[in-house]
Amino acid sequence: MDTMKKKVLLDLLIIMAGALLFALAINLFVIPNELGEGGVTGITIILYYLFGWSPGIVSLIFNSFLLLIGYRFLDKRTVVYTIAAVIFHSFFLVLTESWSIASDEITVNAVFGGLFAGIGIGMIIRVGGTTAGTAILARLANKYLDWNISYALLFFDLIVAFSSYFIIGAQALMLTIIMLYIGTKVMDFIIEGVNPKKAVTIISKEQDKIAEQVNVLMDRGVTVIYGRGYYTKTPQEILYIVISKQELSQLKKIVKAADKSAFITIHDVRDVFGEGFIDISK
Repeated sequence: MDTMKKKVLLDLLIIMAGALLFALAINLFVIPNELGEGGVTGITIILYYLFGWSPGIVSLIFNSFLLLIGYRFLDKRTVVYTIAAVIFHSFFLVLTESWSIASDEITVNAVFGGLFAGIGIGMIIRVGGTTAGTAILARLANKYLDWNISYALLFFDLIVAFSSYFIIGAQALMLTIIMLYIGTKVMDFIIEGVNPKKAVTIISKEQDKIAEQVNVLMDRGVTVIYGRGYYTKTPQEILYIVISKQELSQLKKIVKAADKSAFITIHDVRDVFGEGFIDISK
C-alpha cells in the first residue's frame, strides 16, 4: 500500500472516530437534556422534539441536498471526505440512539456535549472534511472570505440554535449557547494544533546584537526588513522572527538585555510552513 492510500485510510478512520464522538454528543448529552444544537443537526433535533423523527435519517436526507451545493464549490477530496463523514455520522446517530449515561446535571451534560462535539467535528475538519450542513457554509466562508472555520461555524450554528427557543425554552437555549461556545473553542484547538506560533517584529538600535543572540541562543532564523521612520526619515533595520509561544519569554529577555527601549510587536500565527517548522509539501 503506497503512502497516499495509507494517508486516505488513516483520514477515513479519523473521520469515523470524529463522527462517533459527534453522535455521542447528541445522543448522550443533548437530546436527553432537551438541549438544542446548531446547523442541520440542530434542525433534526427540533424535528425530533416536535415529531419524533430520527435525527440520523433526517440528517442524512438534509445533508445529501446540501452536498449538492458544496460539490460545486469544494475540492474533490473535501467532498469525498464529507460524504464519508455524513454517512458515518448518520449511522452512529442511529446506532447509539438508545445509549445513555447516568448524569442528571444539565450543566455538566452541556459542557461534555460541547467537548464531544468539538473534538469530533474538529477531527473531521482537521483532515480536510466537513460534517456538511453549516460546516459546508463555514468552509466556503473560510475559502472565499478568509473567515476562521470554527467561528464561522459558530455564527451559522447560533442562527439555528436561537430558532429553537420556542421549543426548548430560555434556560436550555442559554446552556446550548454555552455548549456551542465550548465546542467552538475545543474545535479550534483540535484544528489549529497544540503549538501556536508567534510572529515578532523588533525595532531597535541594537538589532545586530539581538539577531546574533536569537541565532546562537535560540537557534532561530531572523529576517531583516529594511524600512525608515516616517518623521525622522532615518533608515531602520526591522527584525522579523517566528517562534513558538514557549520561546517568547526567552526572546523578551534577549531584547531587554540588549535594548530596553526597543519597540516590539507580537502577533498570533496560525500556520507556519518552511524550514524549522512544517514541511509545506505535507
